[in-house]
Amino acid sequence: MAYEVTATRRRPQDFDSLVGQEFVAATLKNAIQSGKIAHAYLFSGPRGCGKTSSARILAKSLNCQQGPASQPCGQCAACQEITRGASLDVIEIDGASNTSVNDIRQIKDEVLFPPNSCRYKIYIIDEVHMLSTSAFNALLKTIEEPPPYVIFIFATTELHKVPATIKSRCQQFHFRLVAVEQLKELLAQAAAEIGLQAEDEALYWIAREATGSVRDAYTLFDQVASFSGGHITFEKIRDTLGLVGLDTMNQLFETCVASNASLALEQLETMLQGGVSIEQFITDCSNYLRSLLLIKSGITKESLLGQSAERYSQQVLAAWGVPQVERALSLFLSLYRDIRYSTSPRYEVDLAVSRLCGLSSFVSSAEVFQALEQTRQLLSGATPSPSVQQGRPNPFANGGAVPPEHRHASRDLGGSMVSIPKPTASSGRPHWARTVPAGENPPVPQSEPVSRNHTVPNAAVGSKTSPQRNEESSGTVVPRERLRDKLVEELSISHTSTASVLLSSDSWEFVDDRIVITVVNSFALNQLQKDKVFLTELISSLLGQAVQLEFKIRSVVQNNQPKEEISTQVDILCRVFKGNLLG
Repeated sequence: MAYEVTATRRRPQDFDSLVGQEFVAATLKNAIQSGKIAHAYLFSGPRGCGKTSSARILAKSLNCQQGPASQPCGQCAACQEITRGASLDVIEIDGASNTSVNDIRQIKDEVLFPPNSCRYKIYIIDEVHMLSTSAFNALLKTIEEPPPYVIFIFATTELHKVPATIKSRCQQFHFRLVAVEQLKELLAQAAAEIGLQAEDEALYWIAREATGSVRDAYTLFDQVASFSGGHITFEKIRDTLGLVGLDTMNQLFETCVASNASLALEQLETMLQGGVSIEQFITDCSNYLRSLLLIKSGITKESLLGQSAERYSQQVLAAWGVPQVERALSLFLSLYRDIRYSTSPRYEVDLAVSRLCGLSSFVSSAEVFQALEQTRQLLSGATPSPSVQQGRPNPFANGGAVPPEHRHASRDLGGSMVSIPKPTASSGRPHWARTVPAGENPPVPQSEPVSRNHTVPNAAVGSKTSPQRNEESSGTVVPRERLRDKLVEELSISHTSTASVLLSSDSWEFVDDRIVITVVNSFALNQLQKDKVFLTELISSLLGQAVQLEFKIRSVVQNNQPKEEISTQVDILCRVFKGNLLG
């Protein structure tokens, strides 16, 4: 016998052998068994998923001499004629080549005659969406009220092009793409039929390349079988079709993770010299990165990855997080679109590989937001939350503590030590000067004598004595020395700007029931004036007595005064974000 392609040889002949369309098969079988047969059907779906085969199976089930039966016998004359395409009562029409209204008029004339030898006269119109508007209009009356012995079956891959007037007169069935596992099983059965050995990895690759189409899978299977010499392996497919293997992909991306651009470009040159096209290289890199993204998301299903998860480089998985893999995948997807209009696709690929080598230092917007949030928590005195990204440097990984290189020398006083800001007349920001034992009053600077109005210097108001703060409760009156710390803590979340202004204020002067707050500039003054009523109520509740607030700007600093030192917190920010202090 002449050679027959696999797609034709393995065409389904009954509803049970229709793979991936269980809903369609069950519905049609139940309709036939109950005798509820419609006069028009509309099958839609992607290519190669069984629309025409289902139409032929339905025709055989209705015209079988043992039926109508949900399972045609396949042995009677009617079934054999329909299988060969030689039945006079089952007419298959190509809608792409018979688009005119004259072709439809011929059908309208033919339906007046009863079937020749079968029970029903069935018209199967493939690619029905190709019919012209006038042809569709000519069909309307015929398919709405045809003779009882006529059944129409329409098949289309573009359902949206079929007029609504046609859809409303038909029972619609949507065919789905076939899963990779089912395609792989069909290919294994096809290989066993012809005595061909095939590796699972090679069959998985063919099933994935078919993208859910059974006909495409069989066609690619025939092509691979023709050069495999009786044994289909992925290595033969890779060498013959110019694919990039997984081991080669692992080597290239491990080089990119190591930021070795020169070696990565040499490996790229070796691949392209080996016969791999630029388009195929981009496709293979995209598939590799997609698999990495699935593994990072906890998916290890072999049918989705195409390979076992253990075969992917653990070095790449450990070095790149989800943001880096997403960035790399987006880079190659954009590259595939750009090379169509590029003057040199090779240069585009070289540039993409070079960018991959610098991807380890890529920081996503989410990581930037996290760093800023931790910075805000550090400045407000709270403990920053731990870093989400594992394996990446985190400037706040020690819980917000001051790094050793930023700490000033201090004396060990029995484990009870607190840091206080040094009061200066020219500084609006506290500076960590030295440590004193807890419970000991800080020395009063000589430049600011104590007055009878009880001026609380910057050191007393802004000190960060954590043990004392932990002992306070919501119903306890806050001492004046601890007022600013407690106020900044209360406002650090809801009124961040106001808390920052209070933290940078010079000094607080308590005069009877008045509090005079000195700020550094007019912006800070305006901010406090805007929240004056709210601050007055909050401070009164903390002190347990009614107070009045006054704000003023500090006097201009004389040039002969010593230059202030940068605070430890500001120094941390400058080092982390590589910035300079402007004022």
